Amino acid sequence: MSGRTRLALCAFAATMMAAGALLPLVEPSKWVLQAAFLLALQSGVGALARRMSLARILTVSLQALVTLVSLTVAFARDHALFGVLPGPEAVRRLAGLLTEGGDDVGRYAIPAPATDGIRLMLIGGVLLIGLAVDVLAVTFRSAAPAGLPLLALYSVAAGLSDGGAGWLWFLLAACGYLLLLLAEGRDRLSRWGRVFGGVSRTSGGLAAGLEGAGRAMAPVRTGRRIGAVALGVALAVPAALPALDGGLLGGTGGASGRGGGGTISAVNPLVSLQNNLNQPENREVISYRTNAADPQDFYLRILALDQFSGGEWRPSTRRLKDVPDRLPQPDGLGQDVTVTEVRTNLSASRSYAQTYLPLPYPASEVDVQGRWRFEPEGRTLVGDDGQTTRGARYEVSSLVVEPTAAQLAGALSPPSDLLGEYTRVPRSLPDVVARTAKRVTEGASGDYEAAVKLQDWFASEGGFRYDTTVTSGTGTAAIERFLKDKEGFCVHFSSTMAAMARTLGIPARVAVGFTPGTVQADGSVSVGLRDAHAWPELYFEGVGWTRFEPTPSRGSTPSYTRPDAPTQDPSGPAAPTEGSSVAPTAAPAASESCPVQLRREGECGASAAAGAVDSGDSGTGGGAAALWGLGILLVLTVPFLPMLWRLRLRARRLGHSEGRTPADATARVMAVWREMTDTAWDHGIAPDDSLTPRKAAARLVRLGGIDGTAAAAAHRVAGAVEQVLYAPEPRPADGSAEDVRAVRAGLWASAGRWGRLRATLAPRSAVRVIWALSERRADLGRRWSGRVGRESWAARLRRPSRQEG
Repeated sequence: MSGRTRLALCAFAATMMAAGALLPLVEPSKWVLQAAFLLALQSGVGALARRMSLARILTVSLQALVTLVSLTVAFARDHALFGVLPGPEAVRRLAGLLTEGGDDVGRYAIPAPATDGIRLMLIGGVLLIGLAVDVLAVTFRSAAPAGLPLLALYSVAAGLSDGGAGWLWFLLAACGYLLLLLAEGRDRLSRWGRVFGGVSRTSGGLAAGLEGAGRAMAPVRTGRRIGAVALGVALAVPAALPALDGGLLGGTGGASGRGGGGTISAVNPLVSLQNNLNQPENREVISYRTNAADPQDFYLRILALDQFSGGEWRPSTRRLKDVPDRLPQPDGLGQDVTVTEVRTNLSASRSYAQTYLPLPYPASEVDVQGRWRFEPEGRTLVGDDGQTTRGARYEVSSLVVEPTAAQLAGALSPPSDLLGEYTRVPRSLPDVVARTAKRVTEGASGDYEAAVKLQDWFASEGGFRYDTTVTSGTGTAAIERFLKDKEGFCVHFSSTMAAMARTLGIPARVAVGFTPGTVQADGSVSVGLRDAHAWPELYFEGVGWTRFEPTPSRGSTPSYTRPDAPTQDPSGPAAPTEGSSVAPTAAPAASESCPVQLRREGECGASAAAGAVDSGDSGTGGGAAALWGLGILLVLTVPFLPMLWRLRLRARRLGHSEGRTPADATARVMAVWREMTDTAWDHGIAPDDSLTPRKAAARLVRLGGIDGTAAAAAHRVAGAVEQVLYAPEPRPADGSAEDVRAVRAGLWASAGRWGRLRATLAPRSAVRVIWALSERRADLGRRWSGRVGRESWAARLRRPSRQEG
């Protein structure tokens, strides 16, 4: 087997091993077989083209063409010319599938169904990465840079899964890359002939050192050991460092708490709301049993967003403590408010993994196994050191706080420090927010009546429409747009009401969690994905943080905000019965059979979704568009980077100031000489620094086929170089820059159309960038190790000469 064939096989294997990180994202995983087949076809075409000794650009173009035809046959056969060729209809079909795939990525939770759009994105992405790896490692025989597309493939998978691409997938991708490096090293060493592995210490001496049959070459064995050690370090070091968690509702992250009083710093949980609102299946996340008298008010709260920066609502950084046996009394709760303690047994689904523990608010006792920490300000439990809710079973005692309208209306002014923190609004908040708040609450006799007016205005009187397709956002721009368009979902209603309450001097924050869920036939309550929700909490001294519900047709309106609400007899505390915790049931909630349009119009009962179960970020309308735009911009820009670099370098060299000192004259002339040499190189005349400037100029004239003015200009530049290098008193030479332009014009005129195109778009002298980087890397390596003489991998690019510059 030839060296390039071995490299091609290793490139194929490395790409597929890195593509394994995408498997957890989509079910079923049959798409990977189709991707492997098409990638093998692409690699085979490349191997065949290289065996025919085609030009590199032709090899790459042929592989790209085969890739496009393969994707056309696989996904747009009915729209292709003769069922194979990608005509305009087929291209439109593929573009439409990519658009649908992007929408599906934002719509479905992980693992997403393998729709045609998602399969095209996966298979097409694997083929593009495979092509890049094959081109770099095999066609251009440079395996080291091929690690970048492999890293990109793994990073995309890790990013979409919120860090769910575990160590096994990283190990596979890393092994694939090491395999590729070892194959290239073996191929490179084999071209030098048989490798001498050292004189044998046993009988045989030198002869034994030269024989290598059946034994790995010493450099290869060393490379394997270095690779194994590096891979082990890459896996072991992160495990020894403090864990870095990911998202809140979409994965096992968002906060960190370490023993002995750590801090909590969570990512914004609202980013995944819109994605989960549009999930096709209302998967169960939590099942519970409770002795609460009115389960319709039994919200499960995850955390509160109390910091309004202008760009978004987000949780503050807080100190964590050990979970006490009994949680402290809620802030602001007075003795004269009716309070009932209830017990609840909860069981989280195995598919629901997040760092915050959903609790009824306010919880008074929590009995849960695992590494959990307590954040007193928000009264939340946070997983420590990777602890999540996945499969958790826990028992909670909580307080049902039942204030009356009179108690809320007669609330005293809150403490000054709390008032200052929770009424702060950013300067960027548009004036229309405060003006609207004052207009809506005009005539209110106090904070309580103003809060009820705000709630009723959003829920029924203001003409707002519930719509989950509106772009998500909680910043000042999103709030202003929401007040203007009057359409959105719970994110918009809760964040806007909280912001308006703050402008009125009412302490407010945004809570995130779940609505009560759906009662099942066995008496348990099932909380599904679409039951996730966001709502505002306002503070009243003597009652504490109090829930309001501005979102129309979602959740339940609190009894203390309804006029003439009848009082309910509270139930006494009751211990849960043996085995009252239930495992998550597969019984569908009532809202699952509701049509999508009715769900959007709010006619299906409690089904607002904000939380996430193993899902990616949402609110990605703008973010995804920006990422796609950036990706397309990079794809379009990268091929032109060599040309842009040459244009910039040419302008800098030819624009070099003449200067007044001999050193300035020398620098200017040498810059012009390097530019003329590189210009000739771009047109196919490789530099040769073994020649004198005069002979080099004569060679350029001869090989470039130039004469007349251009030839004379080349000789003048060579003469100027000899003046500054060898003359006792160098004289400044005029017109050197103009001479280089004349030489370039002559070379341009003598070159064919393809030669001119190659010299412009893919200048050969651009390889100097790689040389410079590799030399710098080698220099840093020598400084680090204290050894000199290490060969730079610039030699791998087969420099045509040793010329500097």
